[in-house]
Parts: sequence; C-alpha cells; structure tokens
Amino acid sequence: MIDSDVSILGCGWLGRPLAQHLVAQNVSVRGSTTTPEKVDALRDDGIEPHLLALDPELDGEDPASFFESSVLVLNIPPSRTAADVTSRHCRQIDAVREAAAEGGVEWILFASSTGVYPNVERTVVEADQPPGRPDALSGARRSTGRAVLAAEGRLMDDASFATTIVRFGGLYGGDRHPGRFLAGRSNVGRPEAPVNLIHREDCVALLTTLLEQDVRGEVFNACADVHPTRRALYTRAAKGLGLEPPTFDASDATTGKRVSNEKVKAQCGYQFRHPDPLADVEA
Repeated sequence: MIDSDVSILGCGWLGRPLAQHLVAQNVSVRGSTTTPEKVDALRDDGIEPHLLALDPELDGEDPASFFESSVLVLNIPPSRTAADVTSRHCRQIDAVREAAAEGGVEWILFASSTGVYPNVERTVVEADQPPGRPDALSGARRSTGRAVLAAEGRLMDDASFATTIVRFGGLYGGDRHPGRFLAGRSNVGRPEAPVNLIHREDCVALLTTLLEQDVRGEVFNACADVHPTRRALYTRAAKGLGLEPPTFDASDATTGKRVSNEKVKAQCGYQFRHPDPLADVEA
C-alpha cells in the first residue's frame, strides 16, 4: 500500500509506465515531460502533467508545485553528448535537490545505473562501490557512469530528504529489444563477458516494491538473475528478429563485471519476473 503522493521526474520509457502502474493503484501521481505534445497523453493516463526541463537549471511551468509530493522518483540520465558530462549532471541534480528541499520532498528514489561500477572481471555488490566514491573501486568507467556515481553521492549526502538508489542494468522491453543492440556490427569485443540486463516490467515492479515497503536510505543493484554472455545473447536476439547477428573478436578473452542482485532479493523478498534475458529473446 502506497499512501503518499508521488512525483516522477522523467515520464519517458520507464517513468510513464511506472506512473501508469501507480495510478492504477489509486496513487496520486505528478509526472514531468520535456515535450509539450506529451502533456495531454499524461493527463489522459490520470497523471498530473508538468512541463519541466533541466538544462541544467530547472525550468518550466510552475515547477514548485511539482515538488509538493512527499516522494520523488528521479529518472534523469546524464547527457551522453555534454562536453563535461559529470559537471552538467551534477548541476541538474543540485537543481533538483534545492527544489525538493523547498517543496518538502521527504524521500527520493534515484534511478541510477550499474555503470557506476568499473569494468572489473568479477562479481560486484553494492558495498563495493559506495555512492560518490570512485576510488573505492578502481577501474575505467564511462563518463556517464562517473556522472551518475557523483550524483548518487550528492543525493545521499543531503540531509534534507532520504534517498534510495536503484542501480539498473541495461534496459530492455517494449520497443527496446536486445536483438537491435549490436545487430550487424563486426569484431565486437569481449564476447564472453556477462550481460547485466533488466526488463522494464521488473524496473516498474521493483520500484513499486520499494515504495510499498518504504525502503529508505539503501542502495540496490537491479538486474536479472542470469547473466548470459554477450555472444550468446546478442547473436540469438538478432536472429530472433531476422537481423544480421553481430560477429565477435574471438581473440578478446577479457570478460567484465557480473552485477549481483542478491541484496534486493534478500532484503525486500523481490523475485524477478524476467530472470533470464536469454530465455526472453528465445521466446
């Protein structure tokens, strides 16, 4: 049972299905979009629409009213094209933090990413990488991973509200089919690396579980139980769509991180609805 109003900053591929699911449970939901054409669609879903942007400062129509919910789901990924990704994303997060504190938000659920972990060749758990501390687990990260890790730290260190961080794996489901991710590419590296994916239905269900259980101040990994290799998954996924499968660099023996989801299963009793991405693409 969720007895709080919820604001979802970013009602796109993930945020809108989450909002629809909460509305179906009679939760009062405010949802933001940067696209004027989507305002009516959100309203038709029973969502109170807000036209807002973070560029990187908060801008829009009456942004203060959006932050009057006691719970905020923050679903704003860093820009892949910004000149300084970390600096820009942190400015976005700081704008949200200020507005959330002024609006009386009590709890933020932050949609983070397993990209905060460097590409180490072992299983990683949440305690391996505390928010905002890249030196705790050394290794190369993408610029977006560094940006999200810094954002995690800013949110967790803010005493104005509680924060729960959900580190999602690679997202699939709906119009995002793994068969299109690498189709037609050649000489793809790390063919035996484990894949860390999560289906959109699990994203929605897991966030709903955290809301229902009121799990605050935690960090959770969120990815499927099974980690097929890149070669196995993306070859079969492409073939399943009738696309040209990728070819891989057989000489590349490096692997990569395997993200553990044991904490959220043990602490929250969550069971994944799509535990095996390979089974999904074969189906």
